[in-house]
Amino acid sequence: MRETVDPDFASFVDARQGRWLRTTYLVYGDVKRAEEVLLHAFQQLSVRWTRVDDPDAFVQPLLYQPALRPWNRSKPFVDEDDKVKLALAEMTPAQRTVFVLLHLEELTEFEVADLLGMSHTAVHAHAMAAFGRFKTALGAGDWRDAQ
Repeated sequence: MRETVDPDFASFVDARQGRWLRTTYLVYGDVKRAEEVLLHAFQQLSVRWTRVDDPDAFVQPLLYQPALRPWNRSKPFVDEDDKVKLALAEMTPAQRTVFVLLHLEELTEFEVADLLGMSHTAVHAHAMAAFGRFKTALGAGDWRDAQ
């Protein structure tokens, strides 16, 4: 029996894999882990492709929710010299995930809350803490230290 790939599914994967690989890399801080998570999400989608109304809404939680789990606490961006990546490494996994989704994916705090299964207040708190850590790590300092 010969199986073929649905052309719509192949087109969907082709259109999104580059952007989502970049985003998951910034969330997890490891290319291999990002590739594994993305492949797993696309595999899950392929099984349900004909029954899923919104493929983006199906895939995104599979990409980002695992980053919040306690067993995903590996050190991100090992052997990196890039200041932005080192600044992201200073954040907690939740802060980094919220920060990347807000600033790279350009989602609203409410969209991030729905996607990650958090309250809007928790997302806002993580975002503010992440932004503060990001600025401090890049040398901008903390606004509360102003004389």
